[in-house]
Amino acid sequence: MEKPYVIVEKEVKEELIGGESHGRKILSWIFSNLKFLFLPGSRIEELSLREFEYEKAASKRSFVRRLKNPLTILGFCIIMFIVTLAVYAPWISPQAFDDAMLPQVGSWNPPSPEHPLGQTAMGGDVFSRLIWGARTSITISLPSISISVTGGVALGVIAAYYGGWVDSLIMRICDVFLAFPSLILSLVFIAIYGPYIEIILLVWGFLGIPIYARLIRGNVLQARELPYIQAARVSGAGNWRIMFRHILPNVIQPIIVFFTFDIGAYILGLAGLSFLGMNQSILIEWGNDINVARENPYEAPWAGLWPGFMIFLTVLGFMLVGDGLRDALDPRLKNL
Repeated sequence: MEKPYVIVEKEVKEELIGGESHGRKILSWIFSNLKFLFLPGSRIEELSLREFEYEKAASKRSFVRRLKNPLTILGFCIIMFIVTLAVYAPWISPQAFDDAMLPQVGSWNPPSPEHPLGQTAMGGDVFSRLIWGARTSITISLPSISISVTGGVALGVIAAYYGGWVDSLIMRICDVFLAFPSLILSLVFIAIYGPYIEIILLVWGFLGIPIYARLIRGNVLQARELPYIQAARVSGAGNWRIMFRHILPNVIQPIIVFFTFDIGAYILGLAGLSFLGMNQSILIEWGNDINVARENPYEAPWAGLWPGFMIFLTVLGFMLVGDGLRDALDPRLKNL
């Protein structure tokens, strides 16, 4: 059925009016953006904002994609497993903490339904002590390395930014501490003040400060001469704002990577101290269990095997995550 003439004429007029309005919009956009069309390097604010948002989203996607390495995912899974054991130890462990510390019947007994991983010299359940040992390792290593990172980053940034006698004084003090083996220094302090958990935590924390101060210093020396730092000075920004608001976020990537690597080293160091007998008797620690298991390595290998395996697994997890973060944060490897 054909449309009436009046309706057809009305639709034609609407199309003409619509075409004129679209034409006006196009001409209006051209006249308002002549600078963008004819001057090289000109930018439209709306398009620039869209481009920035797209690049930021693409950067996040590429970072996550670089983290999707099988070994890195394995490392994250291992860390989540160890952290789960540490956090939910009262619910996971067959024995309470006090029961795992007390002497029980069955010295060096092999694995059984009641004790799936065997028993220690005093009859302690190996499985329960592994779970509670995870809490001890995480509780000491994370606060210790937090002290190291916080103090080292602060001193390194201050030394590199101000330079001169400030840099020389801070770096010479760091050199003195770096000249001595950390294990020997920690043994000296623990022998003087006692093998308390607070002493171990503070000793390992302060001994790690020179390492992070040295690590961050070189990056700050390069960043402080860049144009955006000069622009911040011209705009009136204070020294502390420049150091910790402008410089630090741009040089923190190596610290993040080294932080994950160093957690494993701290756990190994704690196990080494416990293996040497420098531990508190009220704590359950993997290194101490290995030390006790030395008394009977042939007839009860499970007493030392499983704590050693937990140390290996924990250190491996943090090393894999650190390696993945290094690859993801390194701009030279982003195209691999």
